[in-house]
Amino acid sequence: MPQINAKNYITPTGHQRLREELLHLLDVDRPEVVKIVHWAASNGDRSENGDYIYGKKRLREIDRRIRFLNKRLEFAEVVDPATRESTDQIFFGATVTYINGQGAEKILRIVGVDEIGLDNGNVSWISPIAKAMIKKRIGDEIELQTPNGIEVLEILDVEYTAIEY
Repeated sequence: MPQINAKNYITPTGHQRLREELLHLLDVDRPEVVKIVHWAASNGDRSENGDYIYGKKRLREIDRRIRFLNKRLEFAEVVDPATRESTDQIFFGATVTYINGQGAEKILRIVGVDEIGLDNGNVSWISPIAKAMIKKRIGDEIELQTPNGIEVLEILDVEYTAIEY
């Protein structure tokens, strides 16, 4: 993961998801836990009060996540792939179709570090495969170092479209 104060490239959809999580923590989760802790504290002995102890722990977790999300959003650089001029060159936000060394056609999307998900084909712009692909063009072959050795990938297509989850 890049340094917390480094640029945080992110798609508009990814940015919206982070904002929604932050607002949910601030408006729903945190107030609920504060109520539980306040109620548990009013019951007396806090040293053996499971609701109080767990509630305080959960509050610390929520506050830590809120601080993290605030930092990620503060340094977010929103890049909308749908507004990129059409090109056959690979940059952030590209949806890339390629053939791997076994001849299988694969599709991946280059997104921000907060948006990765192998189940939907999203890879971080700082991942080894994305770094190898950045600035390459349709028809280019790239060599990717994998645990099983070097694999040659051929770029078949590059698209820039809006990303929906």
